This record gives sequence, C-alpha cells and structure tokens, in this order.
Amino acid sequence: MTSIYNLTREDLEKYFLSINSKKFHADQLFDWLYVKRVKSFDDVTNIKKEVLEEIKKNYILNNIKIVNVEKDQDVHKYLFELNDGEHIEAVLMFHDYGTSVCISSQVGCNMGCKFCESGRRKKVRNLEVSEMVLQILLIEEELGSRISHVVVMGIGEPFDNYDNLIKFFRIINDPKGISIGARHITVSTCGIVPKILEFSDLDMQINLAISLHAPNDELRNKIMPINKAYPLKELMDALKIYLKKTNRRLTFEYILLKDVNDSEDCALELVKLVKGLNCYINLIPYNETNNIDFKRTNTIQIMRFYDILKKNSIGVTIRKEFGGKISAACGQLRSKKEEL
Repeated sequence: MTSIYNLTREDLEKYFLSINSKKFHADQLFDWLYVKRVKSFDDVTNIKKEVLEEIKKNYILNNIKIVNVEKDQDVHKYLFELNDGEHIEAVLMFHDYGTSVCISSQVGCNMGCKFCESGRRKKVRNLEVSEMVLQILLIEEELGSRISHVVVMGIGEPFDNYDNLIKFFRIINDPKGISIGARHITVSTCGIVPKILEFSDLDMQINLAISLHAPNDELRNKIMPINKAYPLKELMDALKIYLKKTNRRLTFEYILLKDVNDSEDCALELVKLVKGLNCYINLIPYNETNNIDFKRTNTIQIMRFYDILKKNSIGVTIRKEFGGKISAACGQLRSKKEEL
C-alpha cells in the first residue's frame, strides 16, 4: 500500500469523490495529518468510520523512520530507514533567522560529481513524495518545533525526480499542509536544462540554486559529468530564460576544492560568467571524506576568492561551516551505515 503522504490536497479531493464521499473531507484529513499530526487513521474523529475503513484499505501513514541522529553545535544530521531497508539522510541547521532542513530526493545519485559522497554511491531509486514529506514531519516531531526553511539539496538530483518533487512542494507549501512559504523553499540542481526550463513556468515562487562549482567547461567536465550533456552556454542560456520569466534571484553554489577550482583565475572567470545576472554566489568550504581525495581550500585562499568576487560587484557569501565533528558531507552518514 502507498502512503497517504503521497497525496496533495487536490489528489485527496479526487480520491474522496472517487469513493462517493465528500470533497471537503480532503481539508479535514489534511488538518489531521499536518496540523494535529495523527499517528493512526483511528484518531480521526470528524470523518465517518466507513470512510476511514475505506482509506485504510488503500493507504498507510508513516513509511520511514529515524535510525540515527548525530549532533554538533547548530546542526543535527538524521539517518532515515525506508520501508525497503534503504537509507537516506537530512540535515537540520540552526540559523539566526530560524531553522532549515536540507532533505534528500533520491536514494543515491546518478550525476556522478567527483567530489560528492552521494554521487560515489549510485542511484537506487527516486524517493516517493511521502518519503520527502516525512523527513520534515519526523524532524519537527523530534525537535519539538516547526521548521522555517526547506532546502532540497541532500542525497540525489532533485530535477531527476521532478514530478514527485513538485508534488512535495505543493504539500509543504499548502496553507492547510505544512504551510512553509514558497520563498522559504529552495531547490538545487546540477544543471538539467530541460527541467530548469520547465521549472521556470512553475506557478510557485520557489528559489532555485545551481550547483556550479567550476567557471569553464574544461574544468566542469572533469568534476561534473552533467556538463557534457548540458555545457555551460546551454545552462546559462536556460538560466537567463528562467530569470526573465520569474524575476527571482538565482543562487550559484560553488564548493571550493583545493588546487582544483579555487585559483584567482577561476574567480575572475566566474565573475565573467555571471556578470550582469540577478544572482549571488554561495562559496562553500568543502567537507572532506575518507573516500574522496579532494581537499578543503584553506581559509586564506577562500577569502582571496571572495574578495575578487566582491571587488567586481558580484554578490557573494561564504556558507557557515556546519557539522565539523559529525558526518557532515552529503551522503556520508548513509555511506557509513551501508558500508559497515
């Protein structure tokens, strides 16, 4: 049976009509699921018992569980086990503006970025909508408070699970659902151009981040295989269309890898690539792992890179480093669990 959390409110309306019940039960059930957070259909008191019995024939509630939590200052990392025994992870971060959770969208990843622990272990399958939604619900339950921001930047390439991703957005953004504002939701892609173009027509103001990590095709081809399918010119052309249609500011994620993409020449090439776009660069100090040889750029060089962008009037931030004492790299906790 499938999880009830796979259904948007519109899906539930259609379901209730299909069983000759009332459309408004969708609003009632959403309230029980996302406001009251029931653990059993038997706890629902304002929908007839025979209707609930019909629901129980077709749907279950939870289909994931937390099996491990690692905690450091300002960050918690969660390992989840799915019904089929696979594992995913999410990261909760405490900021001065609230709490954000970075969730996974796939079990493994086929994009093969050379520096990424998630990409080292290949894609097993897409996550269901419910498996994304429940990452948030279970973390909020464990935390005892609401999450203010959601980032889809964990294990997997979100745009490789596009249809489920959009349904997930509709549920967490729904005012009768988890009710997280669209502007507090961000999705990251390594650059699947057709889906970027499709996303530009989405009727929601969700933020888009691009995992860039290199300022030219030669270097990006070496560390990000997706660039061979969608080279930088094609990617940048798609992003210009996105910017024109949405008038929303883009984020470019740029992980700094020692002696790979952190030179002053790379910084100047990056300036040339993004100059004139409504965007900013988020520089990310690399989280090293035992399985991958890339190293973190030292802090002095990070600041040199930052200063070059700043002096050329490029909006730039340096991501706060989280989880130095835990399995901070994306996919690292899953790898540790499954490679024991």
